[in-house]
Amino acid sequence: MKKNLLTISVVLVSLFAAAHVSASEEVFTWTCSESKQFKTTGTTEKVRLTWESKTYDLERQTSLPGSLRYKNTNSGHDLVVLGNKAMLFNIKAGVRLADFCQTAEMKTGKLPHLFAGAEPFVQN
Repeated sequence: MKKNLLTISVVLVSLFAAAHVSASEEVFTWTCSESKQFKTTGTTEKVRLTWESKTYDLERQTSLPGSLRYKNTNSGHDLVVLGNKAMLFNIKAGVRLADFCQTAEMKTGKLPHLFAGAEPFVQN
């Protein structure tokens, strides 16, 4: 009996962990001006950015009200997300890599997926 309960518990924990991982691993494609593009996965607190075939982990930073900001200080990548667009910078090189970037959802007027559950962006 104990062995069966242990087996069931392990299976349930595995299922919940797999569901959590797959939810945070959804890939979002951002289309920008000048035909530029990048992809993101992750959560409101940590984003994995794929830019020009390279991947960078960006940590959420303190930002101005109405925006989210993610940085990787080693690479210099800095993603600023507003309600209607995002911009990607390389602060080490001092350049804007991509401007006016939107996901497919944002093009229909929805908030960026990164705002989901992030204060003060919780929609009622």
